[in-house]
Amino acid sequence: MSRLAIVLIIFTLTANAEKLPVEAFGSLPAVSGVKISPNGKNIAYKGIVDGYVFIASVDLATNDKKYLVYTDNKKFKLGWFRWANDDTILLSAHYPNERGAFKYGESRLLKVLANGSKPAKPVFKPRKNDLVPQFQSRVIDFLPDDPDHILMALNLENWEFPSVYKINITSKKTKRELIKRWHPYTEGWITDRQNRLRMGYGVKEDRGFYRLLDLKTNQWRRIWDYEILGEPSIVLLGFARDPNTLYIRADHNGRYAIFKVDLSKPNLPRELVFSDPDYDVLGRLIYSQKTNDVIGVYHGEADGAKVFFDKNYNNFQRSLDKAIPNAYNQIVNFSEDESKYILFTSNSKEPGAYYLGDKEKKSLSFLLDQYPLLYSQKLSGKKKIVYQARDKIDIEAYLTLPHGGIKANNPAIIVPHGGPMARDYDGFDWFVEFFASRGYVVLQPNFRGSTGYGFEFALESVGDWGGAMQDDLADAANWLASNYSVDKSAQCIVGGSYGGYAAMMAAVKQQDVFSCAASFAGVSDLNLLLTKALKFTNYDLVEKNIGGSSTKRKQRSPITHVKSIEIPLMLIHGDKDLVVHVDHSRKMYKAMKKYKKNVEYIELENGSHYMSIEANRLKVLTSFERFLNTHIPVVKD
Repeated sequence: MSRLAIVLIIFTLTANAEKLPVEAFGSLPAVSGVKISPNGKNIAYKGIVDGYVFIASVDLATNDKKYLVYTDNKKFKLGWFRWANDDTILLSAHYPNERGAFKYGESRLLKVLANGSKPAKPVFKPRKNDLVPQFQSRVIDFLPDDPDHILMALNLENWEFPSVYKINITSKKTKRELIKRWHPYTEGWITDRQNRLRMGYGVKEDRGFYRLLDLKTNQWRRIWDYEILGEPSIVLLGFARDPNTLYIRADHNGRYAIFKVDLSKPNLPRELVFSDPDYDVLGRLIYSQKTNDVIGVYHGEADGAKVFFDKNYNNFQRSLDKAIPNAYNQIVNFSEDESKYILFTSNSKEPGAYYLGDKEKKSLSFLLDQYPLLYSQKLSGKKKIVYQARDKIDIEAYLTLPHGGIKANNPAIIVPHGGPMARDYDGFDWFVEFFASRGYVVLQPNFRGSTGYGFEFALESVGDWGGAMQDDLADAANWLASNYSVDKSAQCIVGGSYGGYAAMMAAVKQQDVFSCAASFAGVSDLNLLLTKALKFTNYDLVEKNIGGSSTKRKQRSPITHVKSIEIPLMLIHGDKDLVVHVDHSRKMYKAMKKYKKNVEYIELENGSHYMSIEANRLKVLTSFERFLNTHIPVVKD
């Protein structure tokens, strides 16, 4: 569809309706993850039509499109994909499963020819005497110099710890070669830029550890360990072209920073590469296709969300930013010779579009819009603010004002993120923009326990569910009412996952602040959350994060205090949620009904934790809108 056609559609929608339809925000992205083939002759992307998600390839010379794989996201969901070589695309598929009361996910790795001549097939099939691994899409190295093979981590001999295999992706039958047999407690492996297996990492009891293959002795040795949720972690980011240089993320003056480590020396000395005194540097490394070396790092708080160490790439990025100002301009990937590239450009007021770049021609050609129904629409964007919690701690948050401008006594929504060890960033946000389009003021606090503000700040989430983290949300609402034209008696809290827990807990503890609460996939019972993690390898981590005894966990669970809830509560949950079991909302609803509380429950058929089915995503938005309009309506002029 041309941009002219998109504009005409939007004009019709705008002319015939006072506000944009829910589909403009709630439809799954029309396109995502555009990638160019190594030879620069084709692109592949993930798209959606009529609720079906697909992977398609396009010949750039002829514009011929081939639909390669599609799904309704019910039987399976498409995950990552990438070009394995000029002819073949690899993609991961994720399947929901359950065994008794336990729900879990499985993954498979598929291969498909970009010309669409054959259907997608599994890359790997276990043999008769193999274990059947839960995860069969963990690629360690795509071996760019060997386009017929990849390295994979597979649990064929041990349920917990994977071995590393070299897998042929072009043969009709699975051909594999054992590269490294599993090692106790080693859960993952990393290769260097010469495609050699060099690092292993894992967890033993409550300590994370790393093992290094020494190139001089050809022996593996344990080099670092740290207490999980007890001290700042060390995160492996990747090797430089020099096989004795490793980039890591580690603590620097209370914030995570980027270091490079000299592996040739016994004491493994570190050199600081990049730090931000105010924020953790949490992004991945940026590599050059041509030099095979590190050229920068992604950093959400930097201009353009990235920092280049290489002068040439920095200058090229500046030229792009000059051509498209006031935008986040990300080179998604290059062709092998870096003459062509895919550019994604967006900002907090525009959802973004993909362009094909040609260095030789110095040209940018429009490819696809991510949210075509929002093209050329007036959106609000986010504004970073800082408020003080009751104990004088500064908390950052993102404020989004109504599309039509703020008016007297606007209703408002506080939206706590999930995690809780996560955070919100600037940039386009379909969920927030939807409510801003309906006239609501929206505030997203990065409450204590959020990542990005140092280890100590994030650590405050451990064992504090329902405590100071919860207070930060009420303080955000009070700050908003004091600093903007917001009706203090018309504020609602709406959140998902941990944010759903916070919404339910607000209905228990903060009824003097919030007029209503709405939860998507929220946690209602901390002991149930721990019970559901019992058969999974992250049980100890979940137990440590929640903290407390069974009695204390019960006291910090919303379901324990249903009798005291006096404000309206909406619960929405997917029946196939693999992260927070649907029983959390089912039991909360049943308890609320028992005491004749004002509660509504919607269960989404085949619904996941991430609203991956378009119909469910639209239902969530329309249900929340109806709930808010009932309890904190926007007053029309």
